[in-house]
Amino acid sequence: MVRCRRMPPLRMDVSEFRMRLLKWYDREHRSLPWRKTRSPYRIWVSEIMLQQTRVAVVVQRYREFLKRFPSLRSLACSRESEVLAAWSGLGYYRRARSLGEAARVVVKKHSGRVPRELETLKTLPGVGEYTAAAIASIAFAKPHAVVDGNVKRVLTRISGRAMTGGTHWKSAQQLLAPDRPGDFNQAMMELGATVCTPTPNCKGCPVSDLCASRERTAKLTGKPRARRVRQELALAVRSRAVYLLRRPKSAGIMPLMWELPPAHDRSAEKIFALKHSITNTLYSVEVYRAESLPGLTRGRWVNYKRLKTIPLTGLTRKILQRIAII
Repeated sequence: MVRCRRMPPLRMDVSEFRMRLLKWYDREHRSLPWRKTRSPYRIWVSEIMLQQTRVAVVVQRYREFLKRFPSLRSLACSRESEVLAAWSGLGYYRRARSLGEAARVVVKKHSGRVPRELETLKTLPGVGEYTAAAIASIAFAKPHAVVDGNVKRVLTRISGRAMTGGTHWKSAQQLLAPDRPGDFNQAMMELGATVCTPTPNCKGCPVSDLCASRERTAKLTGKPRARRVRQELALAVRSRAVYLLRRPKSAGIMPLMWELPPAHDRSAEKIFALKHSITNTLYSVEVYRAESLPGLTRGRWVNYKRLKTIPLTGLTRKILQRIAII
């Protein structure tokens, strides 16, 4: 007989922790658009967008995306290029592709209704343990804990012990408030995002006296040094159209996305410079005015009106917004 090692109980008053955290969340939580709905589709969209993207960026893009795709069926019936165009600037475009594919699966196999059960949700493209638990708990009040980077940090500190991936999930499930699982999950994430940050505000924490690491946080490792890349891009404009290249389908990053071509004429007028970051890469970008583009045959002149309907890279979108083309 194999004996499984059981997770030791948390050394705190769990009921008190739940009560205080939820009371704090009810009073202090940020007003975010996805917290004003119980629509499983809208909650799903927000959770996919929030993966590896700052909340401030997601807020506006979330509204724009739902205006364009107000229902799961409208998303399922859309072309991939339309979805990618609406996703432009959010990065990690595989998320958008998976979201569109999953919407079609829900329409075909589940009559257009987002599944309520955790295991069924996890069968959808792009939906892992975290996203499935978030949808199930927030939209359907299912008692499933969620664990993201913020929650891991909170759990490690309040328990005062190192944890592995599986231990985080077990501890989160022990803490979960069964009567308000969705709110509790969001409260844990909110605590980690706004109070129990890498440099914590223990004085502002509603559960600080229940925390094993109060005022004694582990030494934080620094962020990995950013990789610096310099880019020089050409901006060619004529008759309310801009010249763009499309990345090949085989590209390892952002396949089939549209972008500005590289600049080859160093004597051309430099319009402006800007910074752009993707994960741990920092781009220093210089944009040059191009009167001609010799040797470029794989690009296309794109009318300004069409720019909102094609998938642009985040950097290209930023540049075109800077000069008020979009």
